[in-house]
Amino acid sequence: MLSHVFVGITDFERALAFYRPVLASLGIRERFCEAERPWAGWESTPGPRPLFVIARPFNGEVPHPGNGLMVAFMAATRSQVDAAHALALSLGGQCEGRPGLRPEYHANYYGAYFRDPDGNKLCVASHGQA
Repeated sequence: MLSHVFVGITDFERALAFYRPVLASLGIRERFCEAERPWAGWESTPGPRPLFVIARPFNGEVPHPGNGLMVAFMAATRSQVDAAHALALSLGGQCEGRPGLRPEYHANYYGAYFRDPDGNKLCVASHGQA
């Protein structure tokens, strides 16, 4: 259904220092990184799409995180959710919801929410049983 998700950032090096370890902790493989452009992308397994891409907006304007817009990454386990959330916060992310069950979504939904250093809202969620 999706080709790619693009998240606008202001400082490429800062964003890369945030996203590389967080996405690596989820087993998401980096597909490309072109600092001179600057942009980077990660691919789904088995790939090659959808992609998750970070870059400065094409029009050169400052990015503005949307209210109601959120990107959610899949985690294999609840402990992976916990670890990714803790890592994101240690890298300058802001907590938007501690890891835990969210039975209002479904019985096994275990998620955590945070914002990247540019204010983009992200989620890491596991849908399996403990």
